[in-house]
Amino acid sequence: MRKLLFLTLFAGLPAHAEQPTDFLDSFAAEARQTDPAYAGFDAKRGERFFGARHQGDWSCSSCHTANPVQAGRHQVTGKTIAPLAPSANPERFTRPEKVEKWFRRNCKDVLKRACTPQEKGDVLTYLISLGR
Repeated sequence: MRKLLFLTLFAGLPAHAEQPTDFLDSFAAEARQTDPAYAGFDAKRGERFFGARHQGDWSCSSCHTANPVQAGRHQVTGKTIAPLAPSANPERFTRPEKVEKWFRRNCKDVLKRACTPQEKGDVLTYLISLGR
């Protein structure tokens, strides 16, 4: 049962992603299935999403800073968070299980719901665009 749950959760993600852009392909495929109006990802839309306070007191930038090329700090625990932008932290967005874990956890904290594939793709497109 546990193995089936794992396979279901990660079925759409690359098996051994090595580049953050690998996840964009997965998010795009998922977005096309869930939204007939899907027209691609947008870094500017991702940047706005990243900085917006959605339904609570937090935004993504609350912990990851307004400049995700820099280290952040968790607002509750005070724990240092490594830079989120792949250009500043090449370990970001390379392992499917971590990508899904952190999107699931952070979206729940910030949005009080799961992120859509569009939202995940827009944010990742924004993060990839940093430091170029």
